[in-house]
Amino acid sequence: MSLRLLRLYPAEFRRDFGDEIAEAYREATEDAGPLARLREGWDIVAHALRLRLRIGSAHRGGRLLAAAAPFALAAMGARAAFLLASTLNRAYVTGRPDFEGPIGYPLAVCDLLTLVGVVVALSGRYAVGARSAFAGVAGTSACLLAASVPGALDTPLEHAAYLLPPLLIAALPLLCPPDLRPSCRIGSTAGLVALLVWAPLSVVILALLDAGGIGMILLWRFAVPVVAVLVLAGRPALSGVRTAGQFALAVAPFLVLGHFSGVVGEANAVPCLAVLAAAGLAGRLWRRRNSGAAGHA
Repeated sequence: MSLRLLRLYPAEFRRDFGDEIAEAYREATEDAGPLARLREGWDIVAHALRLRLRIGSAHRGGRLLAAAAPFALAAMGARAAFLLASTLNRAYVTGRPDFEGPIGYPLAVCDLLTLVGVVVALSGRYAVGARSAFAGVAGTSACLLAASVPGALDTPLEHAAYLLPPLLIAALPLLCPPDLRPSCRIGSTAGLVALLVWAPLSVVILALLDAGGIGMILLWRFAVPVVAVLVLAGRPALSGVRTAGQFALAVAPFLVLGHFSGVVGEANAVPCLAVLAAAGLAGRLWRRRNSGAAGHA
């Protein structure tokens, strides 16, 4: 291993475990191709940065990220499903699809990539799914930046305020320590394929149902995907939120992405916060009751 990679680690950690890391890297890359070497090198860099930033599995920051990562993914998936359903809904109602424009097709593809990445990550193939979801969000931001109307966003600060929050939320799952990532929920390939087929199909059904007059508000179109991805995340994700800080970091992506989707605004921000606070209180009481029952048993 190049000494430059080892120097990324904190000095104390490098002194205690440097030889072991170098030997593990040598065994993993022996007779390996360039892609395998690149992947192993990236793993070393990511591990070193997590230690530097104190977000490894042994640090409080790492455990906080691990608790929030499934909810960041869920919020990204809900936003992507909402945007796709809105595009299909407008196309169905007006007969003119939004993706006829120069960036319309790339936007739809990026939203679909985000949705597929979220489904893959939450079903158990976490690394490839989280990276795909991040690529989709980054592509969406790039399309919106390219299509921004001159004068609508006049300063770099306004561009950053509009484009950075979704990117930061998409990056959050990538920072989750590998040994704290969500466990595999769908083990079979057939189950994963079925889920990947059902996810976009459910978006189409949602768009057509909304066009037929069932639930004519944007909040409904956003709430249904939120519930669906939370069901996919499952009980392990919900049980991982134990502190007020973890709850706040789990809730924030839904509020932020809901705002950027035009769903959460001044008119309904307070009711949304009230519902989330009630959900957090109910979850806390449920955990106390279960822990108390387990203690008595």
